[in-house]
Amino acid sequence: MTVKLNRKALDHARSLVGKGTVVRDERDDWSEDAPSADDENAFIEKHGWEQYALWHLGEDAEKSEETKGRYSFPYGDFAKVHRCAVISLESRAAQNDHDDIARASKKLLEQIDGE
Repeated sequence: MTVKLNRKALDHARSLVGKGTVVRDERDDWSEDAPSADDENAFIEKHGWEQYALWHLGEDAEKSEETKGRYSFPYGDFAKVHRCAVISLESRAAQNDHDDIARASKKLLEQIDGE
């Protein structure tokens, strides 16, 4: 698995935070706030894979573009960036040696907390 930073998704997340489209929730809230599989499927059906990709900081180019397995490290609920998601993905990225994703998510968290 070769997961790399999805720079388009990072730009999208930064833009959303810059506009104030963010939920400043607590660290452990992501388990409650994360979209369900049904929510993901409905979003893909309505908006397509390209838009789905914009909500994930990780991308594995070795996997098919039209599979959920290609995309990892979600940072929001398809409407807003969630602080708890960014905290969660930063930790997971660091634990799994995805240093570029961990660094990017740390800067994104700083942007959220600085707003």
